[in-house]
Amino acid sequence: MSNTSQAGNRINSLLDENSFVEIGALVSARATDFNMNPKEAPADGVVTGYGQIDGKLVYVFSQDSSVLGGSVGEMHAKKIVKLYDLAMKTGAPVIGIIDSTGIRLKESTDALNALGRIFQRQAMASGVIPQIAVVLGNCGGGLATMAEMADFVVMEDKKAKLFSVSPNTIEGNYEEKLDTAAAAFNAEAGNVDIVCDAASVNEKVRELVSMLPSNNEDFDCADECTDDLNRVCTNIAGYGNDAASIVTMIADNNVFVETKAEYAKSMVTGFIKLNGSTVGVVANAGEEKKDNTLGVKGCKKASDFVNFCDAFEIPVVSFTSAKTLGACMTCAADLAKATAKLAYTFANATVPKVNVIYGPTFGSAYTVMNSKALGCDMTFAWEGVEIGAMDAKLASKIVADGNDDEYTKAVEEFKGLQNSADSAARRGYVDTIINADDTRKYVIGALDMLFTKREERPLKKHGAV
Repeated sequence: MSNTSQAGNRINSLLDENSFVEIGALVSARATDFNMNPKEAPADGVVTGYGQIDGKLVYVFSQDSSVLGGSVGEMHAKKIVKLYDLAMKTGAPVIGIIDSTGIRLKESTDALNALGRIFQRQAMASGVIPQIAVVLGNCGGGLATMAEMADFVVMEDKKAKLFSVSPNTIEGNYEEKLDTAAAAFNAEAGNVDIVCDAASVNEKVRELVSMLPSNNEDFDCADECTDDLNRVCTNIAGYGNDAASIVTMIADNNVFVETKAEYAKSMVTGFIKLNGSTVGVVANAGEEKKDNTLGVKGCKKASDFVNFCDAFEIPVVSFTSAKTLGACMTCAADLAKATAKLAYTFANATVPKVNVIYGPTFGSAYTVMNSKALGCDMTFAWEGVEIGAMDAKLASKIVADGNDDEYTKAVEEFKGLQNSADSAARRGYVDTIINADDTRKYVIGALDMLFTKREERPLKKHGAV
């Protein structure tokens, strides 16, 4: 049986013990051009089937690099397409284990058409069932497109390669100079959600699956919560801009599955459980966790993540600490579009949305980060945080216009009247000012209240921002 191959072993080690059922084990290549012999391509280089992860139904395909390099040909793709059709009918995630040399050159346009059929099924499945790509070997050319069409990409850190074009074919480059196919490069570029060693891949994939609903109508996927719903997060404010630690502290049993950790460190994204239910978290953390800026990459990272959560009815909790928009000579041209995309995504999302303002937040950065104006359902602010149009010192310089006495007076007035959580709360832009240590219970309470939220949007095919 083909499930005893390396590809089959990879599936068996990922799934619950003895749960894998193979589909299409006898399928083999039928192309005869270039004297190809179908008997030499068992299962046509890909093992497909279904099984369970922690009792949850999942569909899995695993490419077999020992058979025609795991290359994608007509029958190879037909098996994957069939798997997607079954997954869509039953409403279950698809996990693709990729280890392939690319399209099967000897099948020429048949192979290109076959790969395109996989893309089409991935597009139809997007927003309906979760898709996870697991890169354990070569993933180049069209296979890289296939991986990036998935919702999440998990990549082994040493041997796996992901590239649209080979590093050696890039003018002026060679692999030793800059390995653009390496896991580290792809993680920093935002192409990969999780990078880990080979021994941890299965654990990371299973952990991710445990956080995701089976489909976009799976509304009853909560686990029993074994953590105290009113647990006090002692000294949570002491973590400053370390948003990942803040998120971990409020999570059930302190479990946080972070995505794209190496990309756009100005923004933290990932999943936690609160009262047993999955919640998507978006936390502005400051560039490299030092200053509180909102940059192009951070906006893109947050937009993509919120869009996924909205598609699968996963509530979103944001943690905001953003003094300003972060622009540089190379990214200034993209900043306006990036912030527009983030604002649109938050405004367009109909899932429950909660915002916790945990640090100084000013100007447009405040507005686009899940503000009340964009439709945030509940906004909390930690005691003492500053919220306003501009930092008090900068605003006072403009108001005082060079008068030192007026400047000193203006700073204090601006802080009290314009740049405080109290001021924002008086105007209804903050619902409740909370003690930081009580963040967990307030957020859980808000999400519980919002559980039955229903919100309609104007009838249209889709937005165009």
